[in-house]
Amino acid sequence: MRYLVTGATGFIGARLVQILIARGQEVRALVRATSKVAALQHAGVELVQGDIGDPYSLAKAVEGTQVVLHLAGSVKALAPADYFRANAEGTANVALAAADADSRPRFVLVSSLSAAGPLPFDRLRTENDPAAPVSLYGQSKLEAERAVRMLAGRLEATIVRPPIVYGPGDKEFVQSMFRMARLGVVLKVGMGHKRYSLVYVDDLCEGILAAAERGKRVSAGGGEGLYYFSDGAVRTWDEVGRAACAAMGKTARVVPVPEAMSWVVAAASSWAAKLRAEPAIFGVDKMREIREENWTCAIDRAQAELEYQPKVDLAAGMRASAEWYRAQQAS
Repeated sequence: MRYLVTGATGFIGARLVQILIARGQEVRALVRATSKVAALQHAGVELVQGDIGDPYSLAKAVEGTQVVLHLAGSVKALAPADYFRANAEGTANVALAAADADSRPRFVLVSSLSAAGPLPFDRLRTENDPAAPVSLYGQSKLEAERAVRMLAGRLEATIVRPPIVYGPGDKEFVQSMFRMARLGVVLKVGMGHKRYSLVYVDDLCEGILAAAERGKRVSAGGGEGLYYFSDGAVRTWDEVGRAACAAMGKTARVVPVPEAMSWVVAAASSWAAKLRAEPAIFGVDKMREIREENWTCAIDRAQAELEYQPKVDLAAGMRASAEWYRAQQAS
């Protein structure tokens, strides 16, 4: 079976490609002219140069494939329009190319829990809860989902919404967490006990492939064909911080930072990013998410319909991530 993976040079996409290759599948990757592709070439991945904003290159990329795994997009941007151009318009382009391809590939969109938004503190989000994103990033991912749903009559598509994804290769969450953890200090925005779902990257990849193989199709409306993946636990930020510090051989000290001060830092980070013309992961839009108390999701549907069973808990996942982080620091 031939798979097309967009975003194959990113954190999740790169690991997904490795797993597919290990399973003996044929893998094609859509890559930009500026992408670092040495690892993909070494793995024997077929490369198609193009961009999710270029419909001609997408038509070439999807033809002859049986499955399209769409991960490409932007998690940080200088302007709101950049989020929507990459995440919403880009997804619409890839989905339309898949719908028009003679091979009629199965399509999986890797969206985000940010597209759904938080819920009250005492609830886990399910696939039937109405979406209410609080950030521009989340809104752009929800628009991407809607673009896929609009093609439901022509495209066999499934949508997955991961929460926080971590593991070796993560240059955002993992690196920022271990920069703090190696000092034994973890900063926390606000004074409350915020709750999170997390998923180790390998477990997420297994879930994505299960969705491609056995997932139900989305329709124009309703919650079918949509899945959440996590490690099955709910963690406070303090627990996440302690696990990261333990993986680095440190005793954790969690230090609350007043929310008002965090907004100031976020605004300064956004301003500096515009001056540098280089988007930063932490800024005003990310603070719209960080301030919320409950980013959790239930995995009952994934377990029942996809036989999804997470294998890596937080402690083991942090140990593997810390090992990778140390190796990066030493190189």
